[in-house]
Amino acid sequence: MPLLPTADPYLPGHGDPSYAVRHYDLDLAYVPDGNRLTGTAVLDLVVREPTARLVLDLAHLRVSKLRLEGARIKKWSARDHRLVIQLDRAVAAGAALRLTVQYGGSPRPVVAKHHGDAGWEELEDGVIVAAQPHGAPTWFPCNDRPDDKATYRITLAAPAGYTVVSNGSLAAHERRASGESWTWVMDRPMATYLATVQIGRYTATEHDARTRTVAPPDADLVDSFDQQPAMLAYFERVFGPYPFDAYAAVITDDELEIPLESQSLSTFGRNFCSSDWSQVRLIAHELAHQWYGNAVTLRRWQDIWLHEGFACYAEWLWSEESGGPRTCDEWARHHHERLTGLDQDLILADPGPELMFDDRVYKRGALALHALRVAVGDDAFFDVLREWAASRAGDSVTTEEFLDLASERTGSDVEALLRPWLYDAALPPYPKG
Repeated sequence: MPLLPTADPYLPGHGDPSYAVRHYDLDLAYVPDGNRLTGTAVLDLVVREPTARLVLDLAHLRVSKLRLEGARIKKWSARDHRLVIQLDRAVAAGAALRLTVQYGGSPRPVVAKHHGDAGWEELEDGVIVAAQPHGAPTWFPCNDRPDDKATYRITLAAPAGYTVVSNGSLAAHERRASGESWTWVMDRPMATYLATVQIGRYTATEHDARTRTVAPPDADLVDSFDQQPAMLAYFERVFGPYPFDAYAAVITDDELEIPLESQSLSTFGRNFCSSDWSQVRLIAHELAHQWYGNAVTLRRWQDIWLHEGFACYAEWLWSEESGGPRTCDEWARHHHERLTGLDQDLILADPGPELMFDDRVYKRGALALHALRVAVGDDAFFDVLREWAASRAGDSVTTEEFLDLASERTGSDVEALLRPWLYDAALPPYPKG
């Protein structure tokens, strides 16, 4: 039996490099009673390498019908959470195809060896989709790799009384005999793991024209989520223009251990409705991911510090800007001291799948940025951050590309400066100006 492709060694059994998806059109219906999802997915594909086989990722859900325009299907089968489509002949690189998949079942998370469970998950009354890094196939057929970004149109019908929130802008909201239908459009390129739907009995609080919180009616947003307009305004000053049309925070009635990152929205549990810094910092963290992680997305999972180090540093910046418990430099010193007492076995630029979400990736990544700031000064440092976000928006990037851009913008050898932080296991000394 031929081996199925893997696009990224950090996530074995996901992704097919032979083609890319340009656009996903998802038309879904969900019934909470029994956790039943049915859907039709239309994928516009472009072939990257000559191939007679297309492999999609789809977990726990059963395909009932396939149609392919631009080529002919010889046969298809489900195997190891994959949909394997054999063509009657090879198609050339550059060929455009349109694949329609009808499917359904009872969605549930998938479990990966190093990353635990991710994907579609039932709440007490509703649904969250937490897809990072491997959960997208639990609710739609996809090419599940971070470097394959596409635009999306997502329609989901649910019973009356439920609100459906997804990525991008609300294009339609219709009431039907059996419930309500919500259509969301994300017209900027998005990685599969950042696509989401959140379903619950929510009401929306509009903080301003661009920020809103969607939450249970009795959720207390004071001194927590009502800070988001000020956060966004500050981050625009230091990171550049917000990369999407609007931003939403979704608060589930259930408590969640950690927030969930998605493009143009983030999801929190009710336990994050608190003025305590330990919670507020994560509101800032998830918002910062809209620049670093969502608009600019890693090409390889080994470069996860380009997301988490940047978002962690944004926490420290917001602490200083908002009069929080410490200045940015004080946070950097605090976490450098903590890291000195931990194991020195992590390579930041390639931590391995076991450690890619280790807290040391977050803190050491933020410290690497602080070292760059100390070395080149504030003006040059924030110029690098703004140029990185502006020039690479919609792209998939690597550590090496960031180092090249930073060197070009600052006139310094940033690769040499950050090499000990990125490629050595031993923690470098605290950066001095």
